[in-house]
Amino acid sequence: MATCPECDADMEVDEFDVDKGDLISCPECGSNLEVTSVSPLELEAADEEDDDDDDDDEEVDEDEAEFDDDAAEDDEEDKEDWDE
Repeated sequence: MATCPECDADMEVDEFDVDKGDLISCPECGSNLEVTSVSPLELEAADEEDDDDDDDDEEVDEDEAEFDDDAAEDDEEDKEDWDE
């Protein structure tokens, strides 16, 4: 048995069915919770903002990588022009 840290509702969670770091949802309030310990079973509110920030960073990295590839292609074309 675990308690939701958001609404204090009792939640039936089998500690053998979850691992540390797993995300579960409270059936009463719908909060996303992270398993922080399995013995004893402890839950904390999951940080949803971190996931969104990571997604934004990945998109920027992909755009930067694409830009770098274009710049490298332009450099190679310039070299070919000078070699001729």
